[in-house]
Amino acid sequence: MLIFTKNMDTKKVLVAGATGYLGQYLVKELKKRDFWVRVLIRKEAQKAKFEFVDDYFVGQATEPDSIKKITKDVDAVISAVGITRQKDGLTYMDVDYQANVNLLNEAKKSGVKKFIYISVLNGEKLRHLKICEAKEKLGDYLKSSGLDYCIIRPNGFFSDMSDFLNMAKGGKVYLFGDGKLKLNPIHGKDLAKSVVDAINQDEKEINIGGPEMLSQNEIAELALKACGKSIKIVHLPDWIRKFALWSVRTFTSSKTYGPIEFFMTTMVMDMQAPQFGKHKLEDFFNEEVKKQKQ
Repeated sequence: MLIFTKNMDTKKVLVAGATGYLGQYLVKELKKRDFWVRVLIRKEAQKAKFEFVDDYFVGQATEPDSIKKITKDVDAVISAVGITRQKDGLTYMDVDYQANVNLLNEAKKSGVKKFIYISVLNGEKLRHLKICEAKEKLGDYLKSSGLDYCIIRPNGFFSDMSDFLNMAKGGKVYLFGDGKLKLNPIHGKDLAKSVVDAINQDEKEINIGGPEMLSQNEIAELALKACGKSIKIVHLPDWIRKFALWSVRTFTSSKTYGPIEFFMTTMVMDMQAPQFGKHKLEDFFNEEVKKQKQ
C-alpha cells in the first residue's frame, strides 16, 4: 500500500532493497541529485529510516499480490534485492530470483522505462553457486523482458570484507593459497554514484570495483592493523578449502552454505574489476573497529 506522495516533476525512481547496505546509499544519492524517490519497505516501522524520500510502498517483493501497482508512475526501478545472510527461511531462488521477477513484472505492466539490477562480478562463471544461480537466472529473465535494462556487477562490497575483520579480532587471518590474488572491493557510496549514473546511460552490463587493487595479503594486513594486532597471516593449503566446501554442501542446507560457498570460491579467483570511486578500505576498517568499541 502507498503511504504518501509529494508532487514533483523530476524523474521518478523506485528503489527496492532500500534498507540494505547499498540501498541506503542509493536513496541518498538519488535525493542528492533531486530525483523523486519511492522506496519499498516491508513494514511501516521502517519509514523512520527514510523521512527524506517522496513516497513509501509497504509490501513484500516475495509476495506478488502485496506489491501490485508498486511501479505506477515510475520511470526507473533500481533493485538491490537479494540475500546476503540467510534469514526468514527464504531461499536464493525465492529472493534473488522470484522477488525480482515480481518487481520486473510490475514494471512491465506500468510501462517503466528502465530496470537496473545489482548482480555480482563474474556471476556468469559462478552459476554453479547457489547465490549466483539465482542472480544469473534473473539476469536472463531481465534480458528477455523487452525492457531497457542495466545489470551492475560490483566486486565485493566493503561490508563483505568484515570477514577479514572478524578473523583479525582473534589475532590471525587465514587465507587459502599464497594470498597474492587481487581484488578491489567497493564502498556503497561509490557504487551508488555509478548505479545512479546508469539511469541515463546506454550500457547494458557494468563491471565495477573500488579504486584500490589489493591482494588478499594486503587486505588481511589492513584488517589486523585496524584491530591493533601484529601481522599474523596463515596460508592454508587448498585441499582444506575443498574439503570444507564438500562438508558444508553435504551436511548443511543451501541456506547455511550459500554465503560460505561463495566466499570460499571467490577466495581462489581473480576478482579484479574496473576501478572506480575514492573510498579506501583502510578507512572503512578503522571506522568499523571504532563503532565496535563504542
